[in-house]
Amino acid sequence: MQHKCKVTAIDKKIYPELQAKYCADPNSGACPCYNVGDEFIFERYGNEDHFWHMGLNSLVKTKSADSSDTAGGKIIPHCSEAWDAVSRYVYTALQGGSIMRGWMNDERVMIACCSDGTRPVIFRIERIDYKVLYIDGLHCEKCEERIEKALRIFPEVTEVVFRKDTGFTEVFLDGSISDSALKEAVESCGAYEVKKID
Repeated sequence: MQHKCKVTAIDKKIYPELQAKYCADPNSGACPCYNVGDEFIFERYGNEDHFWHMGLNSLVKTKSADSSDTAGGKIIPHCSEAWDAVSRYVYTALQGGSIMRGWMNDERVMIACCSDGTRPVIFRIERIDYKVLYIDGLHCEKCEERIEKALRIFPEVTEVVFRKDTGFTEVFLDGSISDSALKEAVESCGAYEVKKID
């Protein structure tokens, strides 16, 4: 089983009275690094390791017209205030651990905010579980459709992603499925062989 971590900016707050009283610029305004709805996917598999680069290139969705000025994009890593708040949960998720057992209603999820006292950003951090299948014999979209249909018979499978850039298939799960069941489902579709499952 492998794990990713999805981080979503779910809210931004601003306290103008505190900015007016304490900030060098009394009109600092809301945080410029994040937009409500920004989504980040942290991976640590294959050639990807977003954690050790403070989330650089982890931005997958933004409302910003120019993602180059958004934290987690191709140029700017996550803001240090935000990174201090979320990094321990991101690391726990990437290792497959319980992010916050007993506090949240789902131990795979945590809500946290950055430590800026005048304009905090609130984040949802979520562990995503998946398995990586290395399948020989995939040649076209019809092959992918056949295999996805076979894998979707399991109610635990939430998504199937064929990554042509890496040569492996990601099967996202909400629950547990044995490797042998996944292998059997794929290989029952025809001339396909599952070489390895991580």
